Amino acid sequence: MAKRKVLVVGGTGYIGKRIVKASLAQEDHITTYVLQRREMGFDIDKVQLLFSFKKQGARLIEASFSDHNSLVDAVKQVDVVICTMSGSHSGSHETLLQLKLVKAIKEAGNIKRFIPSEFGTDPSRMGHALEPGRVTFDDKMVVRRAIEDAKIPFTYVTANCFAGYFAANLSQMETLLPPKEKVTIYGDGNVKVVYVDEDDVALYTIKTIDDPRTLNKTLHIRPPENILSQRELVEKWEKLLGKELEKISISQEDFLASMKGLDCFGQTVVGHLYHFFYEGCLTNFQIGEEGEEASELYPDVKYIRMDEYLKLYL
Repeated sequence: MAKRKVLVVGGTGYIGKRIVKASLAQEDHITTYVLQRREMGFDIDKVQLLFSFKKQGARLIEASFSDHNSLVDAVKQVDVVICTMSGSHSGSHETLLQLKLVKAIKEAGNIKRFIPSEFGTDPSRMGHALEPGRVTFDDKMVVRRAIEDAKIPFTYVTANCFAGYFAANLSQMETLLPPKEKVTIYGDGNVKVVYVDEDDVALYTIKTIDDPRTLNKTLHIRPPENILSQRELVEKWEKLLGKELEKISISQEDFLASMKGLDCFGQTVVGHLYHFFYEGCLTNFQIGEEGEEASELYPDVKYIRMDEYLKLYL
């Protein structure tokens, strides 16, 4: 079987660098390409990371989102495109920048699979989301419609709650580290969410690229042992810590009221946490025919459980 040629767009970002790493690890089956954007400027960390990938065997392709022909030329060199550009909540609005990539992929006409930048909550289920955070989901749906209108073969990947942002801190808003004395509990703390290690997200994503079972479907990363309530996550940390934390419950009404006075980013975070931890949007549905669950498709991936993940923070 011929080696797949995979282009990662946004390869120096939070998820992108992990996908590049996962792709490079499959060097017997994949030739890894990373887009070198001319717009990188003086971001030395990204430049050095990019060339560290080259040292590890990745091939760099220079292109610009302001130069359509350069994107078409880049896409023509590969079979698969994985985009991991940052979302609209950051203010960069790079989600919609993917429309230029969709246009280039359509013109090139050679791509066997496109995985757009999603990796969070399934946007098709978030039409009711609170403003201003709703733009994150709305923009992703604009990109989905463009992909499907262009008849580009796709896989959408929804990865739920990144462990680095939601598990390590026991889902607290103001820190990325686990509390050692007291913890805020959302409501009764019993709503189920899904915590996923970011390296596992990358592993599952790479496995989809030529899997016919994920063609034109959504891959939901919902490993069963990581479907936990906030209280269950806290209990795992307490067991590791050897002590019980003071728990302060915040009602749905008080939590939503906390949005007042926050900037747009802060309001977006509160809105998303409301949907996750009060509404239960990550687990209140069954995966239908339009989707597949990652741990069922790929049981060979020994995904990281959250008690194992939290040991790092002792």
